[in-house]
Amino acid sequence: MLNLTKSAAAFREAKTLMPGGVNSPVRSYRSVDCDPPFIARAEGSRIYDIDGNEYIDYVGSWGPMIVGHAHPKVVKALQEAVTRGTSYGAPTLAESELAKLVRQVYPSMELLRMVNSGTEATMSALRLARGFTRRDKIVKFIGCYHGHSDGLLVKAGSGLATFGVPDSPGVPKNVAADTITVPYNDSDAIAAVMTEHGQEIAAVIVEPVAGNMGLVLPESGYLEKLRQLTTESGALLIFDEVMCGFRASLGGAQAAYGVTPDLTCLGKIIGGGLPVAAYGGRRDIMSFISPAGPVYQAGTLSGNPLAMTAGLATLQILTAEPTAGKPDYSRHLTLQTKKLVLGWEQQAKKADVPVQVHQAGSMFGLFFNAHHVRDYATSAASDQEAFKVWFRAMLEQGIYLAPSQFETIFLSGAHTDADIDTTLAASEKAFAAVKRARG
Repeated sequence: MLNLTKSAAAFREAKTLMPGGVNSPVRSYRSVDCDPPFIARAEGSRIYDIDGNEYIDYVGSWGPMIVGHAHPKVVKALQEAVTRGTSYGAPTLAESELAKLVRQVYPSMELLRMVNSGTEATMSALRLARGFTRRDKIVKFIGCYHGHSDGLLVKAGSGLATFGVPDSPGVPKNVAADTITVPYNDSDAIAAVMTEHGQEIAAVIVEPVAGNMGLVLPESGYLEKLRQLTTESGALLIFDEVMCGFRASLGGAQAAYGVTPDLTCLGKIIGGGLPVAAYGGRRDIMSFISPAGPVYQAGTLSGNPLAMTAGLATLQILTAEPTAGKPDYSRHLTLQTKKLVLGWEQQAKKADVPVQVHQAGSMFGLFFNAHHVRDYATSAASDQEAFKVWFRAMLEQGIYLAPSQFETIFLSGAHTDADIDTTLAASEKAFAAVKRARG
């Protein structure tokens, strides 16, 4: 058994100081019926809690740590940067350098604006879309999460399409009313909505590779259909690649699937572990942003020099030219992830535990489900109790996974073959535990 005595005490104290004891809900571990370990430090593929336990980490701070924790190049760059001051609230060369590198990888982002979080990026992109098109309605997809701004905390009920109903207390009904939700991967549903309301819709926003209902991949032709329908109606297509950016491929889902959006939202990885996100796209659209245009958006810490430094160092590692001793970074990550995913599939089959294992580059996820998972409804039909058994069995063996089947997990460049072998040895026992629990 893991000794989590200090973590348990820390969590009890935290609950007297913060709602639920955490600053972001999933960290509370409520969905897996146990208390969270409190992390003291991280290095490479490992994290260490305050009780002295060591874990192989597949959360990676929910995606940003693609080069591993405390990468020497990132740490060195930050150490040098912090001696020059932590914030200026003024233009810096680092902002332009990072913007140039992002645009090199994402050529669809002809102009971009740095912000501090994925929520800011998506919220700002939607405001821009409404200002540019002079329309009010937006379309989002059930199970796709785009941050916690009011207009996006909406999910649908039944049927092909439902006008938004707030999914959280505190969200005004009139705000949610302009959000139309449709099932992900349902081409008929989005076509029906665009036929009826297309001239009122400012934007369709989508996680092109969905990562917030577990990892769910777009079906063949689906993203192309979204591109066709938005172009025909004059609505903008927004790819929320906060999670899948630099992971589905180096150039994200838009490169992996060959579909170019009007606007793209990035986050997580472009900050290298510090709070950074960005939105950008076609020059004519982005020119509507103040001070170039009338749509207002600002931020005191946007373009923060430390955050720009960490992001720039991380992207330089990802985009370095492959050599004989250094293979293509993204390709290597994809192949290493595939090794783990195939191992899980084989082990589950051997244990007679039905699963669906999905992968997009260095993102992956596991569903305890005998049927194909293609949207939120089929994801929600997965066996949550089996996941709890699996998760806790893995944690006990020092494998740190996301504490919810509705979250995606990630590989980093710091994960070694030995890490994967250790993880597979642990997962074999975890599948056996699930089988026993099911009787």
